[in-house]
Amino acid sequence: MRLGIHLPQIGRKAGPEAIRRAAEQAEQLGFADVWTSEHIILPDGAPYPPSPLFYDPVLALTWAAACTSRVGLGTSVLILPMRHPLPLAKELATLQNFSEGRLILGAGVGWLEAEFAALGAPFHERGRRTDEGIAMMRAVWTQDPVTFRGKYIPAEITEMTMQPLPVRPIPIWFGARSEAAFKRTVRIGDGWHGSQLTPAEAAPIVERLRSERPEPEFTISMRTHWSGKDGGELRERVAAFAEIGVQHIMVAPLNREVDDWDEVIEGVGRLVARQV
Repeated sequence: MRLGIHLPQIGRKAGPEAIRRAAEQAEQLGFADVWTSEHIILPDGAPYPPSPLFYDPVLALTWAAACTSRVGLGTSVLILPMRHPLPLAKELATLQNFSEGRLILGAGVGWLEAEFAALGAPFHERGRRTDEGIAMMRAVWTQDPVTFRGKYIPAEITEMTMQPLPVRPIPIWFGARSEAAFKRTVRIGDGWHGSQLTPAEAAPIVERLRSERPEPEFTISMRTHWSGKDGGELRERVAAFAEIGVQHIMVAPLNREVDDWDEVIEGVGRLVARQV
């Protein structure tokens, strides 16, 4: 089982020093990877604490990459249809190269319609824009020159260049649980990054995924929240996920204060040490 940790990139006490310290500690403790999440703009009444800080996930990972040398870097998740694929592809390729190939792109289609409206992105086309955006990013990451004909995303790409290409392919793990998301994961994903499911809830999804994507390099991952208080409960949960075939778990603090991150990192670090 590979274990990762969410960085203190969200919350009233989030900031560069907290992110740096957490990334360095995660690397020292032997974590597989560190993760960030995305919201660009939030309406009043969104299901988050009042006035939450949401630092940009790609820039926060770039900062973490500069402070570390081994630990992986993941997004949980980027909302792809809110962004134009070309500048995002450039940012991600740059991070992949600056980090010497440590990036995992956790990707989703999004759910907050007001956020799409604020960005001028069509909410009801988000699935189709996700599929096309991934195809566009993979084209510019692997072809030089590149030609791409888009239908849903405004782009005219004919015999063009976007250098440098990533030093190695960027794996894409899809979140969400809808049938459309499941089919997208099976069709074009390198992994599945589920969230907030119990082992019992995840078991039939994992079984179905493995029946259609049996290759071991297709990673089955789960995001789970933990308070940092009961280490035995976390060990039992991780063991139950491992038993159903989950290969990777990213632990995020149940709350978002710096003290909670410290407790969670130290607690999960003890679990990492038991597995080494």
